[in-house]
Amino acid sequence: MAVEKQTTIEDIKHHLEANVGKKVFIRAHKGRRRYLESEGILVETYPKLFVVNLDQSNAVRRRSYTYADILTENVEVTIDNERVGAH
Repeated sequence: MAVEKQTTIEDIKHHLEANVGKKVFIRAHKGRRRYLESEGILVETYPKLFVVNLDQSNAVRRRSYTYADILTENVEVTIDNERVGAH
């Protein structure tokens, strides 16, 4: 019987740090079955959050999310067709 290893905030942080500069796809839960989907470049990681520069031409060109957002599945981040933090 295999025991599935739980993903931690540290695991997510290290995965994102290793992929700084890469294109990411983000799907953020906005409540009531609404999502904000966007693509951008992962530009920086900090101790509690990470920053993405968006490719869109609208007013918001930069967004930040916490590692806990990924852990709680409020935000889905996909890099190279692999979902970050997926079990």
